[in-house]
Parts: sequence; structure tokens; C-alpha cells
Amino acid sequence: MATEKQTPVQYNEDSIKSLDWREHIRLRPGMYIGKLGDGSAADDGIYVLVKEVIDNSIDEFNMGAGRQVELTIENKAVTIRDYGRGIPLGKVVDVVSKINTGAKYDSQAFQKSVGLNGVGTKAVNALSASFVVTSYRDGRAKKAEFERGVLVKEHKESATTEA
Repeated sequence: MATEKQTPVQYNEDSIKSLDWREHIRLRPGMYIGKLGDGSAADDGIYVLVKEVIDNSIDEFNMGAGRQVELTIENKAVTIRDYGRGIPLGKVVDVVSKINTGAKYDSQAFQKSVGLNGVGTKAVNALSASFVVTSYRDGRAKKAEFERGVLVKEHKESATTEA
């Protein structure tokens, strides 16, 4: 039996790639949400993404800061609004776009928490065609808009009557 010689595969510096957080999540979504799916199965990724955001609302309730959670599904868009403390306004963009950024590592801000890894809302952001985050805090609001994890508009902080 003759053995066929294989051509060696090149493995050098050019073989090594560094991906930014968005590229990694979008290229390997299974690492973050399981399978993508189309929403027809109970374990499709869309439900994991929704749960990631709802978990943050649950954390607010667990800390005694949540009043109400609203979930709306309209025209294939999911909106989740909680009435908790709000993300600190100076960190609104960071907490949804910088991997491993969050207040749940060693902070007293979240003594009880469903999620602890600093990835949840970043995965939601990266895997969403459109992602909008708005935080209401101490009579002020901050909003940022993303497309597939890329910041497309960061609104200036403004006064609000929302709480």
C-alpha cells in the first residue's frame, strides 16, 4: 500500500489573526449564545440574547432597585425597558461595547447577580442588526446607537423626566 505525501501546510506569522470583540462574536456566535437559529426553536440564539438583557433587569430587582420590566416585540424588533438605577451615564457606551467591562466583578453595586462575565450585552450588541441603549439616571439621559456592534451615533447627555 503506497502512502501519498501531503504537501505541508504553511504555519507562520501570517497564519495568526487577531480579531476585535465584534468580529470574534460574529464569527463564533456559538461560543456566546449556542446556535443562531431563526427563532423557531426554543434554544435558538435570539432567546439567549433576550435573556441576557432580561438578566440585567432581574439583577436590578435583586438589588432592590427595579420597579418594572417592559418587553415589547414588534416588527421583529425586541425592546426591553427596565426601571432600575440606570447605567452610569459616562459608561453607557463602554458597558455594551467593550468586552469584559461591567460592575459585577468586585463591586458592591451588584451583591446578587444572575450574570457575571461582562459579555452579555456585548454579545447582544454585536449580533444585533440594530442595537440602541438608553440610560436614565438622576434626571439625565444618555443614548447610543449601534449596528452589528459598531457605534453609529452617540447622543449627548440630556435632561429628562424619565426615571
